[in-house]
Amino acid sequence: MILLPDAGRTLVMGILNVTPDSFSDGGDFLAAEAAIAHGRRLLADGADLVDVGGESTRPGAERVPVEEELRRVLPVIRALAGDGAMVSIDTMRAEVAATAVGAGATIVNDVSGGLADPAMLDTVAALGACYVAMHWRGQSDVMHRLTDYHDVVADVAAELAGRRDAALAAGIDPGRLILDPGIGFAKTADQNWTLLAGLDGIAALGQPVLVGVSRKRFLGTLLDDRPPRQRDDASVALTTLLAQRGVWAVRTHTVRAHADAVAVVTRLRRGEASAPVE
Repeated sequence: MILLPDAGRTLVMGILNVTPDSFSDGGDFLAAEAAIAHGRRLLADGADLVDVGGESTRPGAERVPVEEELRRVLPVIRALAGDGAMVSIDTMRAEVAATAVGAGATIVNDVSGGLADPAMLDTVAALGACYVAMHWRGQSDVMHRLTDYHDVVADVAAELAGRRDAALAAGIDPGRLILDPGIGFAKTADQNWTLLAGLDGIAALGQPVLVGVSRKRFLGTLLDDRPPRQRDDASVALTTLLAQRGVWAVRTHTVRAHADAVAVVTRLRRGEASAPVE
């Protein structure tokens, strides 16, 4: 049985993009050997799990054929899972999810929450894998036009509740279901900040919460249009705040600083718990 990882603290999910066009590291780890070596570095730096993706979901990205997506990710998943690492597959396709789980992945991280492939939820349920359902309104080439919300926190929570219910109805075990508010997907910069401030509305849905903010554009906008790799300090600041709020996991490109931030929050909480009551 595949169990949802739980370390009693916020987990750190390392991003491993095996793509030529991801927004901050596209092409860096396209070769299988480079991707495997980077995955091992992420683990050595303190990643609890590694999220392997073979298709970019950056704004404007074009889809790749399923055969190419599989060619990119399978050698990496086999190698890292063979090392004993916990691996998730970042995909919107049921076929890729099934093949990746067969190769050793234990989590399916679907940015579409099952909307891009109608076979996804039934497939994940049959696999018995853990499943991340992200808030999503459309593919990368159109999502920038899908930012109309009455109340971004309430609307995202309601739409995610629908994906939660669909996943449970398909037979996905509630103990293996994670929700992701989809920071940066079909949201303006201001909407991202409002959603992060209102994250309790997502947690109230009753499932563990994964948050991915690493190097995203709304941080660049805040920091006078800094390029992606100059947004890492701001990303760590958010991880610290998210760990204080008890999210299940954060998804990041640079693991060590985020693992350190989580360690500090965890230790501080122990200190608070043991402090004498006056």
